[in-house]
Amino acid sequence: MNQADTFRHRGMRKKLVELIKSRGIIDAEVLRAIEVVPRHLFAFESAFIERAYEDNAFPIGEGQTISQPYTVAYQTQLLEVRKGDRILEVGTGSGYQSCILAEMNSRIFTIERMKSLYEKAKTTISWLGYSQVKCFYGDGYEGLPTFAPFDKIIVTAAAPYVPEKLILQLKVGGMLIIPVGSGELQVMKRFIKFSAHELKEEVYDYFKFVPLLHGKRN
Repeated sequence: MNQADTFRHRGMRKKLVELIKSRGIIDAEVLRAIEVVPRHLFAFESAFIERAYEDNAFPIGEGQTISQPYTVAYQTQLLEVRKGDRILEVGTGSGYQSCILAEMNSRIFTIERMKSLYEKAKTTISWLGYSQVKCFYGDGYEGLPTFAPFDKIIVTAAAPYVPEKLILQLKVGGMLIIPVGSGELQVMKRFIKFSAHELKEEVYDYFKFVPLLHGKRN
């Protein structure tokens, strides 16, 4: 057991898993990943470490947040992760969502526009040993065309529209999970790509995300 991850932390994660199960998360692999990944290690501001296992979002700097565990679990469950999936994550943030996906035996390509968050997340992910996560500093709206196509794409910030370049980088048969909207709340949507020209849209619940912004920031 890592010295930074104690029996107390593990007990808190078990309680967190029971809470999100009670809210309707049923995917066993999602629940296992939530129980394994030490969320408190992604609290870049020490004042929030003790709050890491509450079902709430908290700040990670640069005006960004780490999503509440239920939201992470909800998006991940919708993504229907399969072993070996190549997944593009838009919005690395703290790196927590990346590690949840990596714990589910997928290969992650994650992109972050804010350099300080990119560097912190890359360090944390590497320290935790998730070598199958590749971090990139760039514009999420552009995706990562060099590494496309992807089996799955997950966007962890709210976009006013679905970026066309992300759809193009999705494999036929793949799916994209994204919160869409520019108001106070956004609707979670899932898009399934049946062919180069056929896309099925599914609409789910409302959530609150930080906005997905264009460009990179130092």
